Amino acid sequence: MLKAIIFDMDGVIIDSEPQHEKAALRVFSRYGIDADAKYHAKYIGSSTRKMAEETIAQFHLPVDVEKFLEELNQEKKTVLKEEGYQPLPGILGLIKKLQQKGIHLAIASSSSPAEIEHAAKALGIRKYFDKFISSAHVKNPKPAPDIFTEALKEMGVSPKEAVIVEDSCNGCLAAKAAQTACVGYVNLHSGSQDLSSADVLLESFEGIDERFFRHILQRSQGLPVTIANTRRLVIRELTPEDTKVIYKMYQDPDIRRYIPDIDDYLEIEMEKQAAYIRNVYSFYGFGIWGVYSKTSGKLIGKCGIENQMIDGKEEISLSYLLDSKYWGYGYAIECGKAVFSYAKSQLDITRIVAVIDEKNKRSIRTAQNLDMVFEKEILHKNRKCLLYAVAL
Repeated sequence: MLKAIIFDMDGVIIDSEPQHEKAALRVFSRYGIDADAKYHAKYIGSSTRKMAEETIAQFHLPVDVEKFLEELNQEKKTVLKEEGYQPLPGILGLIKKLQQKGIHLAIASSSSPAEIEHAAKALGIRKYFDKFISSAHVKNPKPAPDIFTEALKEMGVSPKEAVIVEDSCNGCLAAKAAQTACVGYVNLHSGSQDLSSADVLLESFEGIDERFFRHILQRSQGLPVTIANTRRLVIRELTPEDTKVIYKMYQDPDIRRYIPDIDDYLEIEMEKQAAYIRNVYSFYGFGIWGVYSKTSGKLIGKCGIENQMIDGKEEISLSYLLDSKYWGYGYAIECGKAVFSYAKSQLDITRIVAVIDEKNKRSIRTAQNLDMVFEKEILHKNRKCLLYAVAL
């Protein structure tokens, strides 16, 4: 259960990395250091102290760490006074929405306690946070997990009840070392950061809410997200193990007639499904989901939507497959309606199409019963098909 979200500050709440870089390079220049943005970028997500210590050692500077730190921090203040705080688009509204939903919030940053406090007050978000944790409060900076372990402890939540939002390689590594779900925010001003250790990458804070983080937490723990409950069905994300059942369905000649062949080896399909779960569900928030009977609990097919290039145009396409034993009972219409409802209410999708083999009379009737309207004949994957569409 999601109880808390922990945000890094620089590069996640405020777009401060360009300011930090500018300040650091100004100080480096005074000491005759030939360092550029690439040099500074490797310390993004770590502490200013670590950068100071290693820079002094590498360039043999005639200055102690405390004096160098003082100069770096003073220059940051100068740049901040010149430019002010720059919040990331959508982040302030997201913070407010999360707090209103009862999610406990914290900032865990490599910045000093005073810097965190000042930024939060200046942006008018101080009241939304339960805790502020600085690298000054812990022994080891990121990528060590200390700062997040301390944040979890102070908030009274376990790693399985929280999600961390980070924009740096060091931060994501620290989050995973703390055994916590991690969202990697892709901030182009944070340099070329390797965020591959994060559970999912996010390019914008616009349009997301607590549901996004709840789903990320579930997926990080291997728990499939439920999409809908209908009168007879449960629709939820598939697991790699479900591939075994789907694979058997594909052996049915009646099913293979209109669907491209599945690979010959089950192991390949299971690997594909695992990659699909990691990448597609998290990135798009939708995909092809499993359809389960409420009566038996068994997986009886799959249904969902996916991005496809159709007749030269990017479309959101409906796709479904049911075990032939369940044909003729209205299950396809039932799960199709549930998918349409979810797409409209949760994903703000306004148009869905279906590409149907011209000989597949059963699927044509299903599309018509879903109030989809025939648009035109097309050639799709070297097959003559009909394009149906519905406006949600």
